[in-house]
Amino acid sequence: MELAFWQQLAIICPLVFLAGFVDAAAGGGGIISIPAYLLAGLPPHLAAGTNKMSACLATVTASANFFKSGKIQWRVSLWAAGGALLGSALGTRLALLLSARLLEQLLLAALPVVAVFLLFSSRIKSKKERPPLSAVQMALRSLAIGLCVGCYDGLIGPGTGTFLILAFNLVLGMDLLLACGCAKISNLASNLASVALYAASGKIVFLLALPASACGMLGGWCGAQFAIRGGSKKIRYVMFLVLGLLFVKTALDL
Repeated sequence: MELAFWQQLAIICPLVFLAGFVDAAAGGGGIISIPAYLLAGLPPHLAAGTNKMSACLATVTASANFFKSGKIQWRVSLWAAGGALLGSALGTRLALLLSARLLEQLLLAALPVVAVFLLFSSRIKSKKERPPLSAVQMALRSLAIGLCVGCYDGLIGPGTGTFLILAFNLVLGMDLLLACGCAKISNLASNLASVALYAASGKIVFLLALPASACGMLGGWCGAQFAIRGGSKKIRYVMFLVLGLLFVKTALDL
């Protein structure tokens, strides 16, 4: 049954607000927002494109909060953002070539994979434990992180922010709060590339994307404030809350 416009908004807006909050605090907001668009009746490509626009604007708000709080390491962020732009463009181009059925299957299949990854990521640390990296090592590793995770984001998406936080933490030895701030910049670059390609292909429902974006921006602001004030310890709790949501969503799909 096709839903009316107001019914679609009633489903999408509160869930996108929650997605913006979770994504700003710990990443992984896509595991909430993408199912919201699918639940509202959007075909997979339109769901992915519309979600990218609302996620992009929500990430702008979260990034601004981390910037004002000085929780961004720009040398890492810019290299990773450059890789994310290229990776996301490649992933989005591939997503546009896939059939709607296959893309939907990939989106749903990603959920338990992300859940298992988080479940066994016991090495998450809130403090640096490795020797300092050279400038070249830092740049190359940041670029590789952005390229790989950006490609995943363009193709599938759910869990991107969490993957970035984990990669910055485990590969570069950053504490979780600083990793969260750098992840926002990389994720923003990735989203911008996807939005441009989805918009050029006519895969964004702007009437839904604009009000959803406002909700996502509000959620992103609240989530960033939560992360900044709570520090790394609370970010860890939110990351495992996301894990619980993943299992619930997968169970409902089954």
